[in-house]
Order: sequence, then structure tokens, then C-alpha cells
Amino acid sequence: MARVTQAVPGSAAGPMIEAVDLVREYRMGEERVRALDNLNLTLDGGQFVSIVGPSGAGKSTLLHVVGALDVPDSGTIRVDGEDIGRLTDDQQSEFRRRKVGFIFQFFNLVPTMSAWENVALPRLLDSTPLRRSKADAIELLERVGLGNRANHRPSELSGGQMQRVAIARSLVMNPRIVLADEPTGNLDSHTGQAILDLLGGLAHDDSGRLVVMVTHDGGAASVADRSVTVRDGRIEEAADTP
Repeated sequence: MARVTQAVPGSAAGPMIEAVDLVREYRMGEERVRALDNLNLTLDGGQFVSIVGPSGAGKSTLLHVVGALDVPDSGTIRVDGEDIGRLTDDQQSEFRRRKVGFIFQFFNLVPTMSAWENVALPRLLDSTPLRRSKADAIELLERVGLGNRANHRPSELSGGQMQRVAIARSLVMNPRIVLADEPTGNLDSHTGQAILDLLGGLAHDDSGRLVVMVTHDGGAASVADRSVTVRDGRIEEAADTP
């Protein structure tokens, strides 16, 4: 694991994520759409959790609220013991920086940067010295099997390799929580399975990290430790995967 120490350890007691009566509404023309409708959910660390459900069910909204990219209209969202719904904009930015790693379907890599530069970018923006940032980035690339691609730009990488770079970048600040939005959506089944194995490994190492993945793919959801179904803004079921 890269030599990163900035994440704040969570409490040994209590869940990693606790959502209580979450409501989030959006205005669409003259209509108000309730994306989250008094949603309740508890997730523990050390798990790989999938969130599934039909389009428009509220999956991505839930992920955004958990990651402090959006705020609920009412209800409480505690992450690692912190009530993030009450944070100011600056505090939300700090929370995301130190506790959450994001992985997206379309990778969101900077095309003019090499793989290691993309991974190191959050550290560089945090004023970490270049030499240390590069060493940490290369160490993480080695962890995801891309140590020999550190100097390659995204255009020189396959889709699976770009997603591995994105995963390495999500870990560079040593987050307590990794949130993945359709991380296998643009990958073939073989490559997608390798990414799922990697995400599961992140949850099952000795860090106590929580990995939460939104997916439309039932096969991808089935490899998680727990699958949570969201429908009409509510939790329909939250069960361990057989």
C-alpha cells in the first residue's frame, strides 16, 4: 500500500455509513421528483457492497449523498461517525479529500497526463512533494498490476487498464470509503470480472475499508458481499449475497 497517512481513522464502534430518513428532491420543470424517499440504510466497513435497482430508482443520488457530492433535503447521513449533511461547502470538500475515493464509469483521466501523474494528481493538489507523490502513485499502480505502464498516457491504455489507473487514483489519499459508479459498464466481461476482483480485494484487506458499487449488472452485483436494492427512492432489500 502506498505510504499515505492522511485519512482519519474511523471509530471502531458503529457503522461506516448510516442513513436515516434521507429525502432528496429535484425540480424538473413544474414537477418535483423525489429521488430519495425517507431512505434508511446502514453499511459496515470491511465489505464490498453493490447497490442495484432500475434506472431512476435513486442509486446514483444515494452514492452522491454518501460521497458529499450532494446534500439531502432532510434526514441524517453519517459517514464514519460524521454528520456530513451539516458540513459547509469547504468542509464537504475536505471530507471528500480525506475520506472518499471515487471511481467512475468513464474513468475521468486527464488525457495529457501519464498514468502515474493521473494517480498522483490528488496528492499534488494537496501540496505533497513531487518525489513522494510519484513514489506513492507508482506503488499503487504496481498494486493494481500496472507498474510497467506508469509512463503511458490514457490513449495508450486499454479500457481495463484505464479503470485500474482510476482505481489506483481513488486510493492515493488512503480513503476509508471507495465509491464506484458503474465501474465495469464500459468493459468486456473478462476485464470487468478482473476489476470486480480488485474491488473486492480492496474491501477485504486489513484496512477496514468499505467499497460501495452502483451497478445495473446483476452478475457484477452478485460478487459483492452484500447487495442493496433501491426502488422508488427507498431500500427494497438489503441482504447478504448468497
